[in-house]
This record gives sequence, C-alpha cells and structure tokens, in this order.
Amino acid sequence: MNPTVTHNPSQSRFEIHLGSERVGLMDYAQSNGEISLTHTEVDPAHQGKNLAAILLRESLATIREESMGKVVPICSYTVKYMEKHPETQDLLLNPIEDAIAACRWPGAKAPE
Repeated sequence: MNPTVTHNPSQSRFEIHLGSERVGLMDYAQSNGEISLTHTEVDPAHQGKNLAAILLRESLATIREESMGKVVPICSYTVKYMEKHPETQDLLLNPIEDAIAACRWPGAKAPE
C-alpha cells in the first residue's frame, strides 16, 4: 500500500495515510511569510517504513508549489532531513547551519 500525503490547513498540518489510516503528521505554524515546521511524528506501529521522510519530502514540495512561505525548521527531524537533502535548502528562511545550531540534537555538527 502506497502512502499518501495530504495538507490539512484547518489543523495546520500535513498528514500521511496508509489507506484510510492516518499514520503520521507534521504540524506547522504560519505568520509573516514564514512557515515554522514544529513537530513530526509517525505512529510507532508504522516506524521504520520511511514514512517520516516521505511526509517531509511531499510536505516541502507542497510548501514550494503553493508558495506557503520561507521554512523555519524547529522539529529536529525536519532539520536533519533538510541537512541531508540540500535541494530543499532554498526554501529556508536562514541557512541550514542556523537551524542545526538552534536544534542541537545529539551528534549535530558544530557551526564553523
């Protein structure tokens, strides 16, 4: 079964579904031409299936297509995803290094 990603603007989130079951989500907040990606989660029963990466890839594509604003990644998963996928970094409000420094997950590269 292929996952599908939908935008739920009334809840300020993107959701990923397997069939009719919502198995993950990414919350955001929008203001002043910026979109802060605040939280990403996948149901523990469905982890290890690359669903979070699919959710981020499709959500960022929608943000780009709909010109939703410059991205401010707050969620550590989003920061890591955007660091690994430089083709997404043109969406960022600030350089990825700023997001990494603000996030400081274990093993994060120190800014130079």
